[in-house]
Amino acid sequence: MIKKVKLETGTVDEFFKRSKVRAEKLDRGEKLPAEFRIAFEDPADLLRVLSAERLRVLYAIRKKTKPTISGLAIILKRDRRAVSRDVKLLEGLGLLKTRSEANPGPVSYTHLDVYKRQVEGCGALHVS
Repeated sequence: MIKKVKLETGTVDEFFKRSKVRAEKLDRGEKLPAEFRIAFEDPADLLRVLSAERLRVLYAIRKKTKPTISGLAIILKRDRRAVSRDVKLLEGLGLLKTRSEANPGPVSYTHLDVYKRQVEGCGALHVS
């Protein structure tokens, strides 16, 4: 499993340059370390995606065993729908994953697991 996530800003040209260097190394038979990188062209997009509230979601998930979206909403004192939207966005980025678990009653629960990854490029943020 990849342990670190690198968040950065960069251009499309930088992406292709980095990809070309990696492809050349693979062509030479070199082994490449696995990496998980999320790049944004505009720094403002990075700040919008990793808002203070979304960072609170990541920290709360890290502290709680098998949290549910409803449980997070209570802990964070936020609307459940807003927490659900944030969780979906963070899952889409690969920073957490959800899984549904059947309940003996009529409701199933969605549990959240944060990948054990260190997020780089966001000051002192470490998600594990």
